[in-house]
Amino acid sequence: MADYIVKIGITQGDTNGIGWEIILKAFADSAILELFTPVIYGSRHAAQYYAEHIEGLELPSFHICQSAQSARHGALNLVEVGDKELPIRVGQATRESALAAQAALEAASADLESGTLAAVVTAPINKEAMVAADFGFIGHTEYFESKFEGEAMMIMCSDLLRVALATVHIPVGEVSSALSTDKIAKQLSALRQTLKSDFGIVEPRIAVLSLNPHAGDGGALGNEEQEIIKPAILQAYEEGVLAFGPLSADGLFAGGGYAKYDAVLAMYHDQGLAPFKTLSPDGVNFTAGLSIVRTSPDHGTAYDIAGRGTADAQSMRNALYMALDTVRRRRRYAEWSRNPLERFERDKGRDVSAKDLAEIEEKD
Repeated sequence: MADYIVKIGITQGDTNGIGWEIILKAFADSAILELFTPVIYGSRHAAQYYAEHIEGLELPSFHICQSAQSARHGALNLVEVGDKELPIRVGQATRESALAAQAALEAASADLESGTLAAVVTAPINKEAMVAADFGFIGHTEYFESKFEGEAMMIMCSDLLRVALATVHIPVGEVSSALSTDKIAKQLSALRQTLKSDFGIVEPRIAVLSLNPHAGDGGALGNEEQEIIKPAILQAYEEGVLAFGPLSADGLFAGGGYAKYDAVLAMYHDQGLAPFKTLSPDGVNFTAGLSIVRTSPDHGTAYDIAGRGTADAQSMRNALYMALDTVRRRRRYAEWSRNPLERFERDKGRDVSAKDLAEIEEKD
């Protein structure tokens, strides 16, 4: 089966947080190895530390490899990176833990660039520690955008809803000045495209949130809705995007109105993430718009519970499943949207049955 050769990278994240705990818990059931070939980038020393100090965790038998190129299907592969005697200071932001996270990211990125990985799933990092260690980026989203083709869009995903962000990691006081009609219209177009290609939605409906309370109350509480957001919605609509709004965030989420839409575009980070995480505690952070597939759990390093064995690995599992699903959907969408004349020439003269189509899709 073609999907069995899919290789997915997993970066260890901050080694003083819950990264290794949720990774080890996610792969505790070996059945997951049948779905794809996992390649973990990180410190075996850190993995061993958490396996020894958390009751119920076991250190798996890693297949040590130099890169994803030599990873084995059916094995839990480990590319060892960074300091082999890495100091573990559970629950603390340290330069060493940030450098370990960075080393894992760089190794995984190299394999993504070479094409030996189909996707990457990132365990959480601590942004303060990464900045202090001169990482150069505020988060994963910005890092991958600098490395790969496209413009990144953060989308929080679950079976219940999807929330995309018009602005990401900027101070709240800078949100208004960061918004423009053209920018929002462009993001709505990009969101429509990723919903089609990465989520398999034929023609998505998108709810657009207002910036100000009560959608600005006709200008009494702000003019961004009338001057920026509404014109962007109209512009996107003229380009074929089924966008609706601006809608008041509290009304949309509290009243359950989000269920009528395939995605929601929020104007700033907490406007979208606070209700999302309340409604979907095991969601996934998906970086859309790039040439590569990247997902992560929708939580942070959780220093307050690190090393206690209480971290829930479900968000990590969901991130792994979503990475695999997205790779599959992108391949199928590329096939479906290919020039029909090319497809006709390829299949000309064949009586193509449903079985034939399935075999063609798998081969591609």
